[in-house]
Amino acid sequence: MSHTQALDIAQVSKLTGLPASTLRYYEEKGLIRSVGRDGLKRLFTPDVLQRLEVISLGRKVGFSLDVIATMFTPNDVKIDKALLLEKADELDKNIKHLTAMRDGLRHAAECPEPTLLECPTFQRILHLSGKAQAKEKKKHKSSGR
Repeated sequence: MSHTQALDIAQVSKLTGLPASTLRYYEEKGLIRSVGRDGLKRLFTPDVLQRLEVISLGRKVGFSLDVIATMFTPNDVKIDKALLLEKADELDKNIKHLTAMRDGLRHAAECPEPTLLECPTFQRILHLSGKAQAKEKKKHKSSGR
């Protein structure tokens, strides 16, 4: 490939909004690779932009960079569909939890009781929050975190 077709790191940074330091880190992690240099600037093929979009999407849905790295072959993207379904289920669970929290906050803000601690709905929210926190602590202990 000629250097005229390649994008230097500054161009990739400008096109993606990612700082050059992030691009260097992604290269260090094996997520992207440069194809040469123009002086001190790394050069990338134009397909690096699509790889960076996959990385961005993966990060937005909560995948770690290590998991995202497993999605790349040297010349392609190969995503485990079971992993996608697992992440979609996790997102559904988070949406349900966040929706309940939102609804509880709205209720608390509009509750006619003199104080929130006198509100039965708020008491249920506190109870559920405490149970969820205890469950999360137990989960972290059992996984050795």
